[in-house]
Formats: sequence, C-alpha cells, structure tokens
Amino acid sequence: MKHQTISPNLDSDPRLPTAAPELTVVLPTYNEAENIPVIVGKIADAMGGIAHEVIVVDDDSPDGTAAVTRAVAKSHPHVRCIRRVGRRGLSGACLEGMMAANAPVVAVMDADMQHDETRLPVMLAQIADGADLVIGSRYVDGTRAGGGFHKKSRAKGSELATSLANMITGSYTTDPMSGFFMLRRDVADTVAGTVSREGFKILFDIVSRRGAELDIREVPFEFRERVAGESKLGFLVTVQFLGLLVSRYTGGLVPAQFLLFALVGTSGLVVHMASLYGLSASGMNFTLSQTIATYIAMTTNFAFNNEVTFAHRKLAGLRFWRGLVTFYAICSIGALGNLAVAERIFEFGAPVWLAGLSGAVMSALFNFAVTKLVTWRDG
Repeated sequence: MKHQTISPNLDSDPRLPTAAPELTVVLPTYNEAENIPVIVGKIADAMGGIAHEVIVVDDDSPDGTAAVTRAVAKSHPHVRCIRRVGRRGLSGACLEGMMAANAPVVAVMDADMQHDETRLPVMLAQIADGADLVIGSRYVDGTRAGGGFHKKSRAKGSELATSLANMITGSYTTDPMSGFFMLRRDVADTVAGTVSREGFKILFDIVSRRGAELDIREVPFEFRERVAGESKLGFLVTVQFLGLLVSRYTGGLVPAQFLLFALVGTSGLVVHMASLYGLSASGMNFTLSQTIATYIAMTTNFAFNNEVTFAHRKLAGLRFWRGLVTFYAICSIGALGNLAVAERIFEFGAPVWLAGLSGAVMSALFNFAVTKLVTWRDG
C-alpha cells in the first residue's frame, strides 16, 4: 500500500504571518543580555514596514543572553535564538546565523549599538539594485572611524589591521575588517563552505577569497560607543587575525590554525629552556630537570592552545584535564617521531640543522593533526 504525502494548505491558516521576511539580521553575541531588548527595538524602528527577522546566535553567554532573547521572542515572534554550546568564535556564529536565515538577504551586525541600524534600509536598497555584498564602512567618505573606540590605541590598532588586510583584499573595500555587512542569501550559501569558521573577521575572509566575483558596494556609517556588554576585540582575536592574515598571504597553503599552533610551540621552547635553566641552577640533576621542564612546556602549550588555537573548542572542567592527558601522550609520541625522522635523515648525509629541522616539522605536523582530532575534537 502506497503512502500519500499530504501537504497542508498553509496559505489558508489565519494564524500565519502575512509577509515573509525580506531581511534576516544576524546578531552574534557573547554577554549581551542588556543590549538584546534595546537592539531589537532599534532594528524594528529602522526597518519601518519592511518585514524582517532577527536571529541572535549566542555562544552560551554566562550572563543569560539566550534566556533574555527567548523572553523577548515571546512578544516578538520575528526574533529567534541559536544557543551554541561547546562552540565559540565570531565567524562560526555568523555562518550559523546565515544558514538559519529565512530571508533572501542576510545582514550581520553587533548587538552593542556600535553599528548604525538606521543604515540597514540603505544597504538593502543597494542589494535590490544588484549588489551582492554591501559593507558598512568606517572609512569611506563621510564617516568617522574613531567614535566607538574608547582608547586611541585601539583605534590605531584597528586602522593598522585594516591597512594590513587591504594589502590582501586590494581595492574591493575600504573596510575589510568591518563587522557590519549585508549579502544575498545565495551568496552566503556559496561562501559558507569555503570561509574559516575560526577567528572573528568573516568579512575579510569572504572578500579575500571571493572579492573578484562579487559586486561589492559600501555605505558610510559612524562607529558609535558601546552601550553595554563585552568587546569582542582583544589579544585573542588579534592573534587569530594575524594567523588568518599570514594564511591568506600564502594563498591558504599554510592553515591559520597551524600557524597559531606553531607559534604556541615556539613559546613552549622558551618556557622549556627557562624552566631547565632554573631547575638546573637549583642543583637538580640534568635528566630530572629536562624531564620536568619538558612537562612544564607541554602544560603551557596545552593551556595556550586551549585559549588561542582551539578557542572555538575550548575545554573546561573535567574535559580540560582529560585533554591535558591526551596532549601529553600525543606530544610524547611526536617527540619519538621527531627523533626517528631526524636520525634517519642525518644517516642519509643531511647536515645536522636540516635533520633537526625535519624532525621538528614532522613532530609539529603530527602533534597538530592528532591533537585536533583527539584532544580538541568537536563537542
């Protein structure tokens, strides 16, 4: 007996909304509970009669951002919440919000009021005029970039990052580091599989990879003061951005995540030598000093990688200690492989420096690949 698929006549249900959204606004958040009710209202005022939806993508904020969003959604059904547990990172949050969008056009902006929501209709008009991607720029004529920066040093740092990014993105945009942009949903679908889910500047990644293929336009906006919540900028995102920058310079040949892993490994060498010197100077014999120094370096490497390289999979609680044990085991295997490869290459007549470097590179690649799959596996 064949089963018939019965499709309900949704058009006849009076409880359904009368208009599908023309625009989805994605708000990636972390500790923005105070801002959510305000920004939802400001977006509604700015959009006027334009049908829209708001998707808050929250990285499991401890201040209850997700709960506040759901409370707002009870009286504002165009608001939705995606709560990400065990995943962190601005780029990944933006991508998840884009993929959940119901509208044919998607905008990304911060929830802290630094981005000017009144520019959304202007940006949407540019999309209607044929643009693929519209960027809210802090540097195009008629804008003031420094208004939202509390410190001059932060403003200068943002300008430097923008200058470095422009060396890769060229003339496609004056502000590749902007977090305020709008694009067609089909463009979002196209780029979703190619851009990095790590890091915090998804626009830079999109423009650096696909800039030549897209009709990119800009609208000016004034970068305003943050109202409440936490800034997403800091040492972590700066280091992640530098890794992404180098990766783009190499045409993606060297993954940004591996560069961060290697940078942490270099810092571990400094920790190792400092520990070895201190322990030896205290009168401890060399073998014991070397062993302890090795594990001190491994521990700091694990902690730094957990905070920087794999911040989007950050381990906490019991998982942190389990991860540390697996990290010890994997790096110990990598060390044995390092020795075996270096000795074999030396036996073939290679100079000492080349044999040593080959072993170190092999060990680094092994440690990165295996710890990524085992220690910081998804979850």
